Amino acid sequence: MKTSVQLCQRAWPLNTARSKPNMAEIVRMPIMGETMKEGTITRWLKKEGDKVERDEPVLEVMTDKVNMEVEAPKSGTILKILHPVDAIVPVQAPLFIIGEPNEDISQLLATAGVQQPSEAKETPTEAAPSPTAAPPAPSTEQTVFTGEIKASPRARKVASELGVDLSLLAESGTGPEGRIIERDVRAFAARTAQQKVRISPLAQRLAEEHGIRPEELIGTGPGGKVTREDVLRAAQAVPEAPSAPAEVQRIPLSGLRKMVADNVAKSFRTAPHVNLTMEVEMAEAVKLREQILEDLERRYNVRLSYTDMIVKAAALALRDHPNLNCSVENDALILHPEINVGVAVAVPDGLVVPVLRNADRKPLHEISLELKQLASKAREGRLSPQDLSGGTFTVTNLGPYGVDSFTPIINPPQCAILGVGRIAEKVVLREGKPETVPVMNLCLSFDHRAVDGAPAAEFLRDVKSYLERPYRLLV
Repeated sequence: MKTSVQLCQRAWPLNTARSKPNMAEIVRMPIMGETMKEGTITRWLKKEGDKVERDEPVLEVMTDKVNMEVEAPKSGTILKILHPVDAIVPVQAPLFIIGEPNEDISQLLATAGVQQPSEAKETPTEAAPSPTAAPPAPSTEQTVFTGEIKASPRARKVASELGVDLSLLAESGTGPEGRIIERDVRAFAARTAQQKVRISPLAQRLAEEHGIRPEELIGTGPGGKVTREDVLRAAQAVPEAPSAPAEVQRIPLSGLRKMVADNVAKSFRTAPHVNLTMEVEMAEAVKLREQILEDLERRYNVRLSYTDMIVKAAALALRDHPNLNCSVENDALILHPEINVGVAVAVPDGLVVPVLRNADRKPLHEISLELKQLASKAREGRLSPQDLSGGTFTVTNLGPYGVDSFTPIINPPQCAILGVGRIAEKVVLREGKPETVPVMNLCLSFDHRAVDGAPAAEFLRDVKSYLERPYRLLV
């Protein structure tokens, strides 16, 4: 399924074995952006044997930025698909082979490292000798004698009275020539009585209703008989069986959600995060926005937001603090000459960060217009790799969701990100008198490998200054 940032972007793959136009060739995972290391196959648009035209999409791939379509570099037939859906494929690794029908691609498969199935050779096996039949195991059941039963008349009478089956004693009589005598019958009856549970019909029914085994109870009735009270007492002592746990739903991390998860986990694992918070009084910013809102809407057909003003303030502050406008790459700090501010946008499957380039040089109305266009493209799944690459600093605003403050995670390989909370009324003392003012919390997360606390605090202080004296944003 396409994510909400599905891109109809045509990515030229890297190819090999293109010496002749009609030769089969391997199409490889393209490189889309400097930070791309791999891509995940989300859907094959063609199957083996399908004919395709030049530039026709063959598969969809999700990168760490967006989804893209990989196209056929020439017209031909899909001879071999080298990876299934959901496979993670490194850049420049083979994806599929295109050529003419019935072309020999064995050499290309070997180049791609694909093992071809070999015919299994049938190896004759000698018939195993049939095992010798094992003697039957002795039965654990009680044997019933089926021949003539030798018993004394007295034994037969007592057996009838006690309900004893004489066939069960046929081979255990102690009388002359193994005859069953009265003593044998009474001894057998006594043993059986010890094994049989004495229980009243009512107690038996109650035991069945409560799932209680009568043989496990100690009867308190006459002769050890299990009574109704014995069963009820046991039922109260039995704990109720726990109810079956509710069925859980397992949702695999895939697509954009997995990309976001991998990126934030890597950032939190590799970058030592430090967080600074600062409160900003927004009275002047609110006033300025109200004053210029209608004019900007009439002249440029754009509605100015507080996010637009915060992005402009951060971009201007970055001019004076280039150490916050850097990346950490391979144990080196890369100071960027341009100030390209990424703004986090929530989409159904996760989060994307389109980039506003040269934000410090653009007027407020232009920043507002571009940010709204980028946000719209993000939600409609029309962002291009160009829209998502090259960011040097990130702003994320959860104020519209009612969040007061939070500590954002750095967007690697950048070294800092600014988290913005909501604007809320707060009572402050001015010259000993209480006064209500709108305030907003800013939280700067930065990579301590690149920036120390003091310069980070100075940057945050300058952002605060621009917002509390917002007319400088118009210059």
